[in-house]
Amino acid sequence: MEQSERIASFPHMGNYHVVVKALIKRILNMKVMTPPPITKRTIELGAKHSPEAVCVPFKYNLGNYIESLEKGADILFQAGGGCRFGYYGEVQEQILRDLGYEFEFLSFDASAGSSIIQIYKAFKNLNPEITISKFMQSFLLTMKMLKCMDEVEEYIRKNIGFEAQKGSFEKMQKSFLNELEKVKSLREIKEIHRKYKEKFEKIEIVKPDKPIRVGIVGELYVLMEPFSNYFIEKELAAYGMEVHRFITASHLLTKRKKHNERLAKEASKYIKYHIGADGTETVEKSKMLAEEKFDGLIHVKPFGCMPEVNAMPMLQRISSDYKIPVLYFSFDSQTSETGIKTRLEAFHDMLTMKRGEKK
Repeated sequence: MEQSERIASFPHMGNYHVVVKALIKRILNMKVMTPPPITKRTIELGAKHSPEAVCVPFKYNLGNYIESLEKGADILFQAGGGCRFGYYGEVQEQILRDLGYEFEFLSFDASAGSSIIQIYKAFKNLNPEITISKFMQSFLLTMKMLKCMDEVEEYIRKNIGFEAQKGSFEKMQKSFLNELEKVKSLREIKEIHRKYKEKFEKIEIVKPDKPIRVGIVGELYVLMEPFSNYFIEKELAAYGMEVHRFITASHLLTKRKKHNERLAKEASKYIKYHIGADGTETVEKSKMLAEEKFDGLIHVKPFGCMPEVNAMPMLQRISSDYKIPVLYFSFDSQTSETGIKTRLEAFHDMLTMKRGEKK
């Protein structure tokens, strides 16, 4: 098959497909297919062909791959690491081959030492014409796109629950993502960032001086892929709450080597050692939010995620010490959407009553 006929694809995670698609197109100069939007069929396909006890990100990713392969993709990408997720690529590849699909699979695991040079070599095997200079320029552009996207979405999270006209933020966000996908230079990213910062700030909001503030902590995939957490941020915003989340793609990609040691030191009252994946950050950020007098915390994780299970006793202590309520969610393919909404409604009512008692 000629290179021009090949089709690359990758799993969904929030709106990051916009940036990933742009990166692969720039480097490989081939067709890139964004997987179909995640639906119940996606998780059903993934769960059907996954080991029963594996966590839900594995199932969603596998469902994404199957739907992409059904539509003609023949090059699949995966990036991960930090926990069992670092081993998932090999298992998923074997499952897909056992199902009879033919494809090329590229997996990059940061925790296993996948360096920029190794990633460059893997891409060069697919496109011999790419130079190290062109690759680095594309990588830098991608990092700036991620930072731009994460900063815009942070503003949206904090304010969408207070928009005067419903749908204003979502409509503007779609326009922003459409323009961001087409950028070709750092100058264009700066211009789009400036342009949409002004546009979003002009959207009328009706926000109290001291809104109820909720922080969301936990495992990265369930935090960043809204379908996997049943659009929890959107549900919270509908109750008129200010939502904060710290795990983003740009944050994860710019973490330094001593990051987890620093987090453990800052939360030393509750944790002495790095407990794996995002668990240490969950504890440190929960302590920080409690000290900043947030009204409540929500902890999300895939069912069976050991680093986050290990973090839960520390969160209980933080909740007790700072008198801050913590709502725990554990997600799998069988999680009930009705149950999620019912618990969120009760959590909102509790925070509202608690706020009233303080007055």
